[in-house]
Amino acid sequence: MGGNVGQLSTHTCKSLAEDDPSDPVEPPRRPTGNLIMHSMAMLGREFCYAVEAAYVTPVLLSVGLPRSLYSTVWLLSPILGFLLQPVVGLASDHCRARWGRRRPYILTLGILMLSGMALYLNGDAVVSALIADPRRKRIWAITITMIGVVTFDFAADFIDGPIKAYLFDVCSHEDKERGLHYHALFTGLGGALGYLLGAIDWAHLEIGRVLGTEFQVMFFFSALVLTLCFSIHLCSIPEAPLRDVIKDISPQQAPQDFPLSSDKMYQYGSIEKAKNGSVNPELALQGEKNKNPAEQTRKAMTVKSLLRALVNMPPHYRCLCISHLIGWTAFLSNMLFFTDFMGQIVYHGDPYGAHNSTEFLIYERGVEIGCWGLCINSVFSSLYSYLQKPLVTYIGLKGLYFMGYLLFGLGTGFIGLFPNVYSTLALCTLFGVMSSTLYTVPFNLIAKYHREEQEEKRHQAPGGGRDGGGRGQGLDCAVLTCMVQLAQILVGGGLGFLVNKAGSVIVVITASAVALVGCCFVALFVRYVD
Repeated sequence: MGGNVGQLSTHTCKSLAEDDPSDPVEPPRRPTGNLIMHSMAMLGREFCYAVEAAYVTPVLLSVGLPRSLYSTVWLLSPILGFLLQPVVGLASDHCRARWGRRRPYILTLGILMLSGMALYLNGDAVVSALIADPRRKRIWAITITMIGVVTFDFAADFIDGPIKAYLFDVCSHEDKERGLHYHALFTGLGGALGYLLGAIDWAHLEIGRVLGTEFQVMFFFSALVLTLCFSIHLCSIPEAPLRDVIKDISPQQAPQDFPLSSDKMYQYGSIEKAKNGSVNPELALQGEKNKNPAEQTRKAMTVKSLLRALVNMPPHYRCLCISHLIGWTAFLSNMLFFTDFMGQIVYHGDPYGAHNSTEFLIYERGVEIGCWGLCINSVFSSLYSYLQKPLVTYIGLKGLYFMGYLLFGLGTGFIGLFPNVYSTLALCTLFGVMSSTLYTVPFNLIAKYHREEQEEKRHQAPGGGRDGGGRGQGLDCAVLTCMVQLAQILVGGGLGFLVNKAGSVIVVITASAVALVGCCFVALFVRYVD
């Protein structure tokens, strides 16, 4: 879920923090309208996530998926994401498409999201129309639905990294911070709209009767919103194609602008900029020297370069990744089982009772109220992201980070110890604080780390500087986003066992404990840049 931090190259001697508008490397300030257009991708992505959260379980139940395959469905996508996300991030750093480095990947992943939704929301209907034999129909319906769910989750999880890298490539440091706040704002708005749309009883409306079932209605609106939002996003801010910038850099200019040795390609850190978009100056220089930039790009994109970049991660980057992992583990532990907690613990319903029994109907009512709680979370996440900018001037990023973990830990602990309908719904606002924090603060810290590195590099450049590396913002985004996939694996693989043994309440208490541990970690081990 979710989620995904910039593409940076240590070979640049110009700082992203440079305020001089005449600086040829610093991207121009972006109008608010462009940043809002760029953030529309987050609205579309989170809208579809909310639809999946509301409907994927009913869909899987309706096709008769065996319980033994549930863990396969939920764990396959994060495992693939955890293994492949850095590879995709590194590949986007060296993409030579005419449309830019990030947008081709965003477009491809958006199409995969749409395809996945089409399969899991419409697969059963299509199979029923084509196959008459009940046994074959059930097998094909389960297969297609599982493929659809895994494809959608895979693409939706992956796409956050390229979106963040795209923002970091084409924006100044100040616009990065503004853009991240808009991302969090529209993420909350998209989730709220998705949950509200799922709460409507479409069966009694005309559009429901025309399209067939509520699954087809939700696909219609999801496809419409996703297509519109991603079309706006892809047209928001232009990217400079990498190969065009390489042609523009002469051999005489390259050593002047980037006076760094080119024999080491793997050190951590990077920021590459040129024109309105982004370039990798190391690749540009190498391309001119070798007269074969495509071959040089292939050399840079190796498993060895990927592993060396990860192993050479500085301690403060590693600590930020660990804190991100702790935060997402706590957040997902609560969110994935929250509706079940409402149905069983707060409303005292029974999900295993007969479908016409009072206990089962009470459980369903609790699940519905739980969905409204998730909607409250999304709305408050959007509102809190708007309040973060004035708050950061008073308490700083450290205060925001610490407060997000602390409030979430205390809130979930109170819900677990004293389950009550009204207090639980009220405390769902604190989920929104945590959600907004996870979507903004870690990426702001990454941007500040790179800004600091580039200022050091600029000051050291006249003396020759230290060796740099081909680390890109796409890879940096991907490494941080990998923590979300790792959290999903931990939650899906570990908490399911706890739920079977002790019930949903243990999940809420676990989420609280993990978040409070995260409070200590972000206060003691994460490095903050003034």
